[in-house]
Amino acid sequence: MTFEAERRALQRVVAVAGLVPVLGGLYGVLFGQAGLGGGTVDISTDSHLRYLSGLLLGIGLLFWSTLPAIESRTSLFRFLTMVVALGGLARLLGLWLTGVPSLTMLAALGMELVVTPLLCLWQIRVANRTGEQVPPSLPDP
Repeated sequence: MTFEAERRALQRVVAVAGLVPVLGGLYGVLFGQAGLGGGTVDISTDSHLRYLSGLLLGIGLLFWSTLPAIESRTSLFRFLTMVVALGGLARLLGLWLTGVPSLTMLAALGMELVVTPLLCLWQIRVANRTGEQVPPSLPDP
């Protein structure tokens, strides 16, 4: 696969994967705790969920901000991956402490601890291939 084809494929996959935090975050911001279903809404829990949903939305938008020059945004991509993976580790701890959550939350865990780190490794590969695109310099006369 050529560098440009791989770069475009990565951009497309990150754009689609970015829908998860953007739409999930937006949903949480708009609907809060009531969006999870169930009984009585606790105002403090609802406020905290909306705040965390806003962070999730921001993470997704920041991933999307890497798209135009994805091969040169390695530092931001790594930082965002670290934030997402730390959140996934916290979710994994919750699974151990309180039990198995819904399938939606398990899918989020997969995104956080598997998909996002794999995308980060792919982004690093594309960034490392960027040098292949620089024409060799001519020797000085």
